This record gives sequence, structure tokens and C-alpha cells, in this order.
Amino acid sequence: MTPSADDFDHDVVVVGSGFGGSVSALRLAEKGWKVALLEQGRRLSPEDLERAGTDARALAWMPSLGRSGPLAQEVFQHVGIVRGIGLGGGSLVYAAVLLRPQEAFFTDPAWPDAEGGWQAELAPHYATAERMLGLATNPYPGLQDEWLRETARRMGAEPSFGPVPQGIFFGAPGRAHADPFFAGQGPARKGCERCGRCITGCAVGAKNSLDKNYLHLAEKAGVAVRVECQVTHLEKLPGEGYRLHLRHPWQRSVSLPPLRARRVVLSAGVLGTLDILFASRDRYRTLPDVPASLGQHVRTNSEAVVGILAQDAQTDISQGTTISTHFHPDAHTHITQNRFPPSYGFMRMYMGPLVDGARPWRRGAQVLWAFVARPVRSTRSFFARHWYRRMSVLTVMQHADNAMAFGYGRTLLRGGRWGLRSQVPGGARPPSYLPQANAAARHFAQACGGQAMNVLFESLGNLSVTAHVLGGAVIASRPEQGVVDAHHQVFGCPGLYVVDASAIPANVGVNPSLTVTALAERFAMRFPHR
Repeated sequence: MTPSADDFDHDVVVVGSGFGGSVSALRLAEKGWKVALLEQGRRLSPEDLERAGTDARALAWMPSLGRSGPLAQEVFQHVGIVRGIGLGGGSLVYAAVLLRPQEAFFTDPAWPDAEGGWQAELAPHYATAERMLGLATNPYPGLQDEWLRETARRMGAEPSFGPVPQGIFFGAPGRAHADPFFAGQGPARKGCERCGRCITGCAVGAKNSLDKNYLHLAEKAGVAVRVECQVTHLEKLPGEGYRLHLRHPWQRSVSLPPLRARRVVLSAGVLGTLDILFASRDRYRTLPDVPASLGQHVRTNSEAVVGILAQDAQTDISQGTTISTHFHPDAHTHITQNRFPPSYGFMRMYMGPLVDGARPWRRGAQVLWAFVARPVRSTRSFFARHWYRRMSVLTVMQHADNAMAFGYGRTLLRGGRWGLRSQVPGGARPPSYLPQANAAARHFAQACGGQAMNVLFESLGNLSVTAHVLGGAVIASRPEQGVVDAHHQVFGCPGLYVVDASAIPANVGVNPSLTVTALAERFAMRFPHR
């Protein structure tokens, strides 16, 4: 029997409050649908974010250990992934960089055909995303930015160097401003104080995280927001609609009854969305028609991370936004600098000697030998005074053809529990070594008189490390090639949609938040009115 309207708790339930989920919730509510948004993390206060900027324990998301901060770090066999959790998703801890990809991204053969091409298809939605996220050019260069400029010059790419476009309100610091973006419909704001804490959450309220725009407007439009609410799996109902099975992320004694929705939008990020779909298909067997291509075509944005520790213990480069400048050393590579706040001090233990080499075992052996032959130099990051004030990190991303996959099952890395498992099914896997990254680190070290370093997860562990994981439920022409169609609907599952970075089929080559937002705007435009 087909359920009636009264049988559903909501017309649409959106799972996840990041860039895909927040956009979807607002736009579908504007089209007249009764919408609920579920987020497994907390609604974080300015006081929470202030503590997250100084204390790693307040920053960390480790629910099994009682930690419910906004930053999660997860390690798989082939990849290490950093992501944001909390109301606002990745926007809470992203560096607010809003860049459109280069043309090669839109013409990648991984995309299905689109009339006029994907660049033209997405152009108006990029414009909407830029307006909603308050794009502005960073006006505050500092010493670290001069070092990056010199790095670009040494690499023959100074003409490409410049300030990054960011979703930050650069009004007068410390002074309250009436909503500058939405004709008074948004919250009051304060100007950026250049505290360098974009990646732990902006306690000042200057960063245009989603709680300041899409989410704020969505709640005003009537979207029911529920936090501390994790979806374990979905169940197809007879006729139409889905039952969402729920649990509290860290309080197992709390029982959450399931919800019934006519339609469901999965926007839980790559790891969250894949986990829900795999669990529904393979563990609980409640969505048997999810395509076999689920988990394929996962990408790391072809990313590598390198660090440079200034030798002078009195150096202080902590003032500024986390990321403020960037350049392109070649047509396929993008480099940004990063400042770290005090709570990122745990990363001092991640940094080791800079070693070249695309052969993982040889490179790993050379790293170990460096610790033996040059112990003081190799461990300098571990014991450095004022570490966060002296450490510069370069994020190096490429638009390159490489991919991995995720499977699902019981895994030793999760203590025998059910979970995602990384796989390398063949072809070029995401890199743990980029020669451009090591070259940039050496040039930057010469510019600042510092010491260049690799992240040990990459150099010793042969892991690709990324904060920009993509794919796994990619948009495609048919289910043999991907998981969702051009309308983001899951093949074989009417009324179930994926709207987040999972749907992106190619490496973006730059920070992908703006692209996810533009894709979500496109999805919502195509979604019918109630």
C-alpha cells in the first residue's frame, strides 16, 4: 500500500549540514517542501570554537572517547582523511578558500555528457555560491605570504601568485556590523581579526561558515534542524519513501526513533554518505538496488602536504587568515600556504625529514635512515619552541588522473567493527609523493631560512593525506559508471539523492568547497516545487 502524506514525518530529510546539505535544505524549503536536516555533530557555540583554537582535546572529534569537537582525522590503509563534523560540516574548519577550478576539471572524461559542457552548466551556480558565501579577496598579506611569493618566483611562477578569494567578512575588526550580505536577513557580523584559527572554527564570527548563510536562512525558512543525530542506514518503504534508522553518535543509552521521509538527500560527506549507502546495501540489506559501482572513483584531489619550520625561535607568522595567498607552479598544480593555531600543536609529531622518491619502500627506508643518521635535525619539529608560530604548511593539489576505492565490511583498523576499507583496484592510485610539493618546500625553506619537512604519514606510511576527499558515489550516465544520475538521484532508488563531494567524478585541483556548493545549487534548481 502506498503511504499517504500523513505517514511521513517530513517531505524531505537532508542528512549532513555541510556545503551540499545546507544548500539543499534551504533551497528545497524555499520550494515549499517540509524539510528536516540531520547532523551527527553538535551545534557549536563561540565558546566551543574558542576552546577548539587552543586545546586539541576540544578540537577533536572522537566520540568513542567522549570528544565531540569539529575536526575528525581518520586513517585507512591507503589514505588519511581530515573532515569537519558539527552543524555547518566542513565549513566549520575549512580555510574559507573559494576557488573555481581550471578548465581541465570540467573537460575531464570522467564527467558524463552535458549540453554545452559542465563549465557552462555550472557557471551560474558558481556565481550564486560566491554571492551566498560572501566571496572577498584577502586584503592582509604578511611575512609568510612574502615567503610564498619568493617560492613562486624561484619556481618561475611569480605571475600566478596572488591573494586567495575567501568567504570571510573583512569588515572593521572587533566591531559589530549589521548583516552585510542578505539585506538584514542574516546575522550580525564582526570583521576578521586575523587570528589564524579558520581551521579550528571562527569564534569571532567573521568567517562565512554555513551557519552564517545557508543554514541561518534555512532555519528561518522553517527547516527543522536536529543535531547529535546519526543515520545508521536507510530502508526503502513500500510504494515510495524511506525509513531512516538513527542513533546518538556517542551516547548509546539514548534511543532515537526512526524517521519516515518521502525523499532523502544524503550530504554526509564522502565518508558519511558511503558508510550509509554501504551499510544499507551490504549489512542491513535494506537498499539492495544501490549500484555495484558504489565506492569506486574515490579521489584525494591528488594532494600532498609539506611543512617548513623557521629556524629562528622568535619568528611569529601566526597573524592572518589560515590561507591568504596561492600560486600555480604549472598548469596542473596549485599551492597554498597555511598558518596553524595553537591547538594544532599535535601536528608537530607528524613532521619528519624531507625525502624524495616515488618508490614507497625505498623512500620509507631513507626516512628511517635519516632519523638514525641525523637525529637532531630529523626530530627538530618534535621539540621546537613556539612551534605553531614558526611552522608554515604548504598544501599542494593537482588535477591529475588517479583514483582509489572504498569497500565495506569488518575491518581490523576499526576493531573488527563494520566500516569502510580503502582499496587500490588498479591504475594510478592517489599519490603520497608529489615532486612539486618537495620542490616548493625547499624553495620556501630557502626564502625563510627554515627546514623543509614531509608529513610522516606520506613519506613513511605511503598514505595519501587529504582534507578534500572526493567521489565514491559519482555522477554518471548509467549505473555501471557511477551511482547517481544527472539529477543526483541514486540509480535504482527513486527519491534518494547524493549531494556532496561524493558525486564529484574528477580531481578538482583546488579547494573544492565552492564546487560542492555550485553542484548543490544546480541540484536544487532542478528539484521540483512541492
